[in-house]
Amino acid sequence: MTTFPKCYGVIPARYKSHRFPGKPLAEILGKPMFQHVFERAKQCPEFTQVILATDDHRIFSAAEKLDVSVVMTRNDHLSGTDRVLEAAMLLQVPQNAVIVNIQGDEPALEPAMLTELVRPFVEPEVQVTTLAKKISPEEAGNPDRVKVVFAKDRKALYFSRAPIPHHRDGETEVFYGHIGLYAFRMNILRQFAKLGRSRLEIAEKLEQLRLLENGIPIHVVKTDYQSVGVDRPEDIETVSKILTGTL
Repeated sequence: MTTFPKCYGVIPARYKSHRFPGKPLAEILGKPMFQHVFERAKQCPEFTQVILATDDHRIFSAAEKLDVSVVMTRNDHLSGTDRVLEAAMLLQVPQNAVIVNIQGDEPALEPAMLTELVRPFVEPEVQVTTLAKKISPEEAGNPDRVKVVFAKDRKALYFSRAPIPHHRDGETEVFYGHIGLYAFRMNILRQFAKLGRSRLEIAEKLEQLRLLENGIPIHVVKTDYQSVGVDRPEDIETVSKILTGTL
């Protein structure tokens, strides 16, 4: 009988942001953004622990005051995934554990999405998972909306900012938008950090392509849930309406 692995949720929260400095501390309905994400992630019953990983003393101090589990990480990480790995190492998680990289700018995160993300790990051959949702051709044309194509066994074939697949006869195609939640087995997360940036990763500015270029499969889970992030201060109004049920 296969044993379901322990799952740990890590929320990377750095202070610096080109479009929105101090974003994790932005107040939404009386709480900092990181607290909303933490509380919603804690609702996922599969998690053994959820922790905030930051590089800033202001965020660290605010988290401690709010009884949010937090660790201090280095400030020179090139990606959120690298910060997640350091946090997992500080927690000394088991090598067979599953580590979930939870975007720190999604205060309206649906906890059921995290359950969908980790369920495939009941199968020992699954190494990495992520989510995808059907999107319209209009959405697919937006380079900020990452698309994914996958095989019949749900293994990702490619991720791109371009509309994929391209239907040369001009017929309407089904597009899947990628949702930037990832779950890794701990040994694969370590391997990911050691590989270094890959050719396609640099071209598309998509770090998940590093895995595919190195022959590490990514299992894609279809979801019906919508992902809504905060990229700019004006996005706070939208997520506030979602959280209060007025949108």
